[in-house]
Amino acid sequence: MPITASAKKAMRQAKARTQRRKPYKSRMKAEMKKFVSTVKTDKEAAAKLLPTAYSVIDTACKKNIIHRNNAARKKARLASLLTREAAAAPAAAKKTKAKTTAKKSASKSKKGKK
Repeated sequence: MPITASAKKAMRQAKARTQRRKPYKSRMKAEMKKFVSTVKTDKEAAAKLLPTAYSVIDTACKKNIIHRNNAARKKARLASLLTREAAAAPAAAKKTKAKTTAKKSASKSKKGKK
């Protein structure tokens, strides 16, 4: 526990600042989690959520909740996640199509050998 008056005041100030900043940080985290969970299931909906996530991150940066470099890093990671998942979706579709084609050609070749 603080002993001096200045230390007691600093503790009160830290507590007040923490309470004031908590809603911004929790909203930022919630929006990021919402985006990450959405990007895995629906790419179009995730693309619509990205500006909202950016806005919340920028607000936290403006209010000095997080550093500007931290905000930039978070935004870059969200954007790269969206592009990676969008690029992975067509590749996964091509793989399944290739497997189906390979199975069909293998079954045709077996029929011809009998």
